[in-house]
Formats: sequence, C-alpha cells, structure tokens
Amino acid sequence: MRNETLPKWILRIAVAGEFVGHGAFAVQGKKQWVGWIQQFTGADAALATQLLWLVGVADIAFAILVLLRPVRLVVLWMAVWGFWTALVRPLVGEPVWDFVERWANWGAPLALLLLLGRPRNWKEWLT
Repeated sequence: MRNETLPKWILRIAVAGEFVGHGAFAVQGKKQWVGWIQQFTGADAALATQLLWLVGVADIAFAILVLLRPVRLVVLWMAVWGFWTALVRPLVGEPVWDFVERWANWGAPLALLLLLGRPRNWKEWLT
C-alpha cells in the first residue's frame, strides 16, 4: 500500500460520512434548514422543503460516488458546498463559531482533492 492510499481512504470515508449525515437531515426536511432556505431565497415552506430534499439526495449521491470513485470535480464541489453550508451559519445569525466548528466540512474534501492530484486538463477533472 502506497503512503498516500491510507490517507485517501480515510478522507474518502470522512467526506462520505459528512455528506451522508447532512444528506439524511436534508431528506428528512430539517426544519431549521428549511427556514434558512426561505430566508435566503424567499421561497415558501413547501418549495424550500423540496429544494432541501433535492440537496439531500445530491449529498447522498456524492457521498456514495466519493467512496466508489472520487471524481475531482465532484470533490471540488463538495469542498465549495461544505464551505458555503458552514458559512451560512453566521449569515443567518448563528455565532461565527458555528462556522469555525465546521471547517472540516470543507477542509476534508479539499485535502482529498489535493491528494487526488492536480488535473493536467479538463478531462482529468472528471476522473
């Protein structure tokens, strides 16, 4: 086993766990998150719940994908999405420490992306 294989698997499992967990809450329609979507978009509760459900399904799908085959573009999305969802907390009035506490939500996918290696062309973003 190469030196980087174990850290890649640890990060793949950690990232998948985070996205399965958040995806499950989203699919269940976590009330607080529905409210945040309403606050940001002006959507009514029904639409916000549907949007949250779609996000949850995507989160779970990406979690499964990162376990099966970590695609760089998907892992980049996970880092960006993890950063955004952490940043949402202070934007909706939660303490800034709720953002700090969630740095691993974007840091783990970013670390995995770095271990996967820099793509030399656009095609490698899809591998």
